[in-house]
Amino acid sequence: MISPPSDRRRPLSEPEIVQNPALGAYMIWQFGLGFQAEDARPAPLPLAFLVLPLLLHRRTLEMIGSTRKSSGLALFAAKLGEERENLLAVHERALLLRSLTLQSVAMGSRAKLLTVDYTAATVRANALEPKSKKPALPERIKGVSGAAEKLGHWFCKAGLHQVATTLRVEF
Repeated sequence: MISPPSDRRRPLSEPEIVQNPALGAYMIWQFGLGFQAEDARPAPLPLAFLVLPLLLHRRTLEMIGSTRKSSGLALFAAKLGEERENLLAVHERALLLRSLTLQSVAMGSRAKLLTVDYTAATVRANALEPKSKKPALPERIKGVSGAAEKLGHWFCKAGLHQVATTLRVEF
């Protein structure tokens, strides 16, 4: 007897659950809100390519969470650089996650969370529609929202060149 084809898909792996464009779009949107909170200017697009490498790495996410917003990027980078390979790994993760970042920016743009100005190379986080409400998040990713906003705040204060220099990344 031949069994009928199964409509079931294989279960998603842990990286597939966490590293997906929808979650990435949400993280970049929260980053943009944090970046724009100070003076409403959009973030330089290259900075969006650092959001996922920093937030999807558990140890780095924990360091962001344990660093006060007022402490700034320099203190966070100093904590990260206590083990030099942690700081150097940010650039490698950015390269590995650039496709996911592009997919996330595209999804955020389609969902009207983000507006990309290709001429100016900036990304703006849009306010939610008045009818919309902020999505309810699963417990395992709630800490990501605050960390993304904090990153946005730090990056806004530092600027593109200083972020690249401090985190030892090349754009």
